Amino acid sequence: MRIITTITEMQQTALAARGAGERIVLVPTMGYLHDGHASLMREGRRRGELLVASIFVNPAQFGAGEDFEAYPRDLEGDSRIASEAGVDVIFAPTVREMYPSGYQTFVDVERLSLPLCGASRPGHFRGVTTVVTKLFNCVLPHVALFGNKDYQQLAVIRRMTADLNIPVEIVGMPIVREPDGLAMSSRNAYLTPEERTSALCLSRALARVREAYRQGNVRIDDLRAEAVKIITGEPAAVIDYAEFRDGRTLEEVESAAADTLLALAVKIGRTRLIDNCLLGEEN
Repeated sequence: MRIITTITEMQQTALAARGAGERIVLVPTMGYLHDGHASLMREGRRRGELLVASIFVNPAQFGAGEDFEAYPRDLEGDSRIASEAGVDVIFAPTVREMYPSGYQTFVDVERLSLPLCGASRPGHFRGVTTVVTKLFNCVLPHVALFGNKDYQQLAVIRRMTADLNIPVEIVGMPIVREPDGLAMSSRNAYLTPEERTSALCLSRALARVREAYRQGNVRIDDLRAEAVKIITGEPAAVIDYAEFRDGRTLEEVESAAADTLLALAVKIGRTRLIDNCLLGEEN
């Protein structure tokens, strides 16, 4: 496995692979890898000949007062996980490499970026779509894999890729959870043992709402109340949002259906966690 830190070398490597007829697969990450990331890499290994994992903590998607400086970083540990998952190349550029002096160009998906995390974190998705576009231009992938835990992010990237005619297949992969149901996240490292227990309220709320839906309740107010009751039962939990949206368009819905998305963002202590499900999902 190689570690590449410059855009020029990454592009040269990608062009050589394409010239040899190889299919390039990209797994974009911000590092501090866990088995959720590894599951994307293992699937990527199956889908192509050159598997690239990018590791870049992107300052453009962090707002003022957010955790850019504190975001966990561990390139040595990440390299071990990536190698075990079959990655050929880690692309780990510096901030200066990605955003040189005088940088002033950004990509913005307008409507899909407004609700949910877009409302809570203004400018966040502009940073995401800008860096993903740049990664596509650096790695030149045929396929890129993203996790469904960042459901809105995946929807925004799909829209951007279609709107800008970028020839990359976007693949969404299932959420990977701990045995007790907590969605895997690099930010879980911030949680104290007590907060880690409190954080299970997110997955419990999703399960309860799915159960209520399966029992025939399609009233959004009732279903939201079920989720809120479970989450607010944890003293450490503060709800950012608990919203029901169309799973394709992210528009608000008047009643629940199988493809209705329940999206949660909850602060546990100082750590903001997100989770989601489609109501028709089994798990």
